[in-house]
Amino acid sequence: MRVIRASLAGTPQGPTQDSALALVSDLIWAHTAPSDRLEHLRAKATDAGMDIYLFLRAASEGAALDQADAILARAHSPLVSHGYRATVTYC
Repeated sequence: MRVIRASLAGTPQGPTQDSALALVSDLIWAHTAPSDRLEHLRAKATDAGMDIYLFLRAASEGAALDQADAILARAHSPLVSHGYRATVTYC
């Protein structure tokens, strides 16, 4: 199991912080394929937006980063439409 943190910048219009965390989690799950091997994710609010922790089954950190990048690329447009953009992914 590998954990990748993705930082999202932005402040959504409208929803409360708790509902924004749930919304982003749902958007990511909706754009995740079984082949991405995402086991769990956790969203945490930050001053600049939120951090998303992706728990991935992957053979290496490099593979996990590739999986996380693929997920975030597919979720990019929906995230942007709700006021967020991915800024960085970390191992």
